[in-house]
Amino acid sequence: MYQVQLFIPCFVDQLYPETGMNMVKVLEKLGCNVTYNAKQTCCGQPAFNAGYWDEAKSVADKFLKDFSGEGYIVGPSGSCTGYVRNYYDRMFDNSSGHLLSNQVRGKMFEFTEFLTEVLKVDNVGAVLNGKATYHDACGALRECGIKQGPRKLLQNVKGLEIVEMKEAETCCGFGGTFAVKYEPISLGMAQTKVQSALDTGAKYMISTDVSCMMHIQGYINKNNLPIQTLHIADVLASGW
Repeated sequence: MYQVQLFIPCFVDQLYPETGMNMVKVLEKLGCNVTYNAKQTCCGQPAFNAGYWDEAKSVADKFLKDFSGEGYIVGPSGSCTGYVRNYYDRMFDNSSGHLLSNQVRGKMFEFTEFLTEVLKVDNVGAVLNGKATYHDACGALRECGIKQGPRKLLQNVKGLEIVEMKEAETCCGFGGTFAVKYEPISLGMAQTKVQSALDTGAKYMISTDVSCMMHIQGYINKNNLPIQTLHIADVLASGW
């Protein structure tokens, strides 16, 4: 049995709790023993990206302690996973936290990556009727190298037709504070992303990161467009 420490990112905790619960549903169905440390908070990425490295390191130090236990660390976010893997080493280099940082980084996996690369699963028995397209979230694609795994999982969802959109790898325009500081550019990028999805005739746009979904769904709602965003954990937990 695989031991899994559940990591719940800030956006999931505050806005999409059902995504976290659906992730647990899938992991437990696949035989994992899932534990949750209620003391966990943020991984520190927002502060780091805003240039507050000292504050980010303080948050990251807590993250290391919270996830120092046995087993894999799995979260529904390529963005957070990529940050921990690629930037903790820089923050804790030549410090007392360097060894623990390396240990935690080596156990950190994005949800779909854990399914396909560790559990070696590409079919969880999910059912969802309709046509869907997949959005490559920047964190998952560019920082974790996740590309084909989510697509394999979705292709095996009964009743779901997967079609590729032209701008699948293009950023949706969220980028954390980027969406606030550069709102016109951010909205233009969201428009491009949504239009590419609409051009496929898809009913759903699916991704690994709820931050992208929040941004894209906001644009969709404002413009009353006939498409819906879904986190892949919600898709994989459907129909059973």
